[in-house]
Amino acid sequence: MSFPNFLDKFNKKTFASAKSFWKYKKEIGRIPEINPPNGIIICYSTRLFNYIINNHNVRKVDYVFGDYFYILEEDNKQLGICGGFGIGAPMVAILLEELTAFGVKYFISIGTAGSLQENLKLGSIAICDKAIRDEGVSHHYLKSEKYTHASEEVINKLTEVIKKLGLDCKIGTGWTIDAPYRETYAEIEKYRKENVLTVNMEAAAIFTVANYLNVNAGVLFTISDYLCEEKWELHFHLTEKYLQNLFLIAKKTIFSL
Repeated sequence: MSFPNFLDKFNKKTFASAKSFWKYKKEIGRIPEINPPNGIIICYSTRLFNYIINNHNVRKVDYVFGDYFYILEEDNKQLGICGGFGIGAPMVAILLEELTAFGVKYFISIGTAGSLQENLKLGSIAICDKAIRDEGVSHHYLKSEKYTHASEEVINKLTEVIKKLGLDCKIGTGWTIDAPYRETYAEIEKYRKENVLTVNMEAAAIFTVANYLNVNAGVLFTISDYLCEEKWELHFHLTEKYLQNLFLIAKKTIFSL
């Protein structure tokens, strides 16, 4: 059996669309009273999302993406922040579809990832420039291939901002999988040998959907756990300050695009 089940699905006309959904929202009077921001930060961590809301100049905007959308206004500029909506490729694909239909052109996803390499330690910054498509969403958008790629413009700007801040980062491949409790020893060993840096749940979907929609997306990780030895080492509780660094990088990057 092929995947998706319907061969060449990526060439076929879509039935439902995010543009139709926005049209429906307009008809029932549920559209936001703002112009779309140039860029969006996608935030999965509830702790980080609450930190941003409590420590930065933000205001909640209704009717953009449920109860999860805020506008940050700093340095005479503004950007959107979306968080608290959950995790995983399907959810972030819906987010990109609807916010692109709203008029957003740039997306930066910030979150945690597992390290597959011994030199990528807790708190390290990793830019994902391409992702292995081991999830389901991306194959409904573009022809099935092993990799999908980030926006070169966003990657270059992220790298520039990180350098100006005097921070170190690794740039490389991420492995995106929908089933975190089915990551096998054999897969981990294979991808480690291919010099894959991280494992995550969203990057491949973000890049593929962004490419399909002709918008720009980048993904920025901090390391939360290690998959390099026989034992899985978890350190999610220690990542908050590192996630705050990612927010600063993403904010400065979008402001400069």
